[in-house]
Amino acid sequence: MGKGYRTKRLGEEIKRIISQLLLTEIKDPRLAGRFISITDVEVTSDGSYATCYVTVMACIQGEKSIDVDDSKRSEDEKAEVIEGLKHASGLMRTEISKKLSIRHVPELIFKIDNSMEYGNHIEKMIRELGEKNGK
Repeated sequence: MGKGYRTKRLGEEIKRIISQLLLTEIKDPRLAGRFISITDVEVTSDGSYATCYVTVMACIQGEKSIDVDDSKRSEDEKAEVIEGLKHASGLMRTEISKKLSIRHVPELIFKIDNSMEYGNHIEKMIRELGEKNGK
């Protein structure tokens, strides 16, 4: 096993714990009414920082339709979610230390994951090329 095995395993555990906390414990109004998914967690080789990649999807309460297109999320809304997550990072680190029994819990850094937007953009370009070639 290489050096990266431990950090990958730690990243997966942190991802699992944070996802569970978002469902059950964290009640920040900046996060309410939204589906927030932790898509990946990358831990530095020394274990001092964990970068958490976040995808934000809207959930309109009281209606059956759910908007999951990340490209429609405004930058202000994404910034608000990141601020809410930063505010809750102390609770998250406490829970991570309790559940993983590690000596040093990494500092959590939250970043928006734009891979869904990029994938949708590429898919749209491919469809448009197909339509042009089909005519």
